[in-house]
Amino acid sequence: MGSPKHTEVSVARQSPQRPDADEPELDETDGTLDEVEEDAERPSAREADRALWDELRIDPVEIALPAGTGFTLRAYRPARELTPTDVAERDQDDPFLARRQAVETDDEDDEVVILDEELAAEFAEADAEEAEEADGKSRRRKPAADGDADDTADGDADAEATEEPDDAEDEDEAGDEEVPVFLSHRGKLLLFKTPESLVSFVRSGAPNDMSQLDSWNELSERVEPADIVPLDEDTYELDLVVENLRGGHDTWDSTLLIEAGEVARDIAYALRLPAVLDMLSAGSSLDDLDEALRATANGGIGGFLGRRRLKKIGAQTASLGWRTIVGKISAVVDWRD
Repeated sequence: MGSPKHTEVSVARQSPQRPDADEPELDETDGTLDEVEEDAERPSAREADRALWDELRIDPVEIALPAGTGFTLRAYRPARELTPTDVAERDQDDPFLARRQAVETDDEDDEVVILDEELAAEFAEADAEEAEEADGKSRRRKPAADGDADDTADGDADAEATEEPDDAEDEDEAGDEEVPVFLSHRGKLLLFKTPESLVSFVRSGAPNDMSQLDSWNELSERVEPADIVPLDEDTYELDLVVENLRGGHDTWDSTLLIEAGEVARDIAYALRLPAVLDMLSAGSSLDDLDEALRATANGGIGGFLGRRRLKKIGAQTASLGWRTIVGKISAVVDWRD
């Protein structure tokens, strides 16, 4: 999945020195060569560690944030099998909750979003600068003819008349959809600075949102610190996202940004962060960025079109948006030593 995050440095091997005449030569028949071949056929420690996680359908995850790097756990289960995390206590401790509740609207359908004043000003400034740099020509949609509008309206009416939504079927599909659950508690994501502290917590029997999984008890009995080895695709560097975006289009790291979007969506869903989900929802500017990066990574004609789309995405707006996301995720992290 993309380029590996850890660069391996290869060192050229030096030719072994010829043994002195008075030193005995290695006997090739002493079994040493056979032992080396036998070790090569054994599965690596990393492959052996994965057996536990594959069996229990839970994965160790490593997340880097501006405040540090920590380990946690993540699993995917059908939505009907999970009870969402309780965010009541978290919201009571939210310093911005009073400001949000102070805004009242007469129409319940109206949604008012309050941003930090400084951040809102930065967004406005970034949009203004990027608008000046963009081509001044705007594309205007050609209005449909009256006849076309009538035909469209009739078609919509016929579709509404013939369409019979099945709410029960939709609910069943939603319940069967696999959704993420993290090692969290009361709306807080638990991050552990060492594998030992993570394993100690799992074994302690302390309350958490993953204890509802059918495989949790077995994990608490079998997991060892040596098992906490996240795969490359389960290692996320959210601390590098904003700086990477600020570097401009030519320096954007597709793998870094795509993976950051994936874990941010998972955390936002599992920890119930609707503001983050909205910022990454389909049709948003950050979702457009994600789609363009994926097209670029796939190469071919799609990659060419993806690169063209990337050039139209404002670097300042993208970095400000991601700064907000990283900040909101950091605010719901409970660091454990």
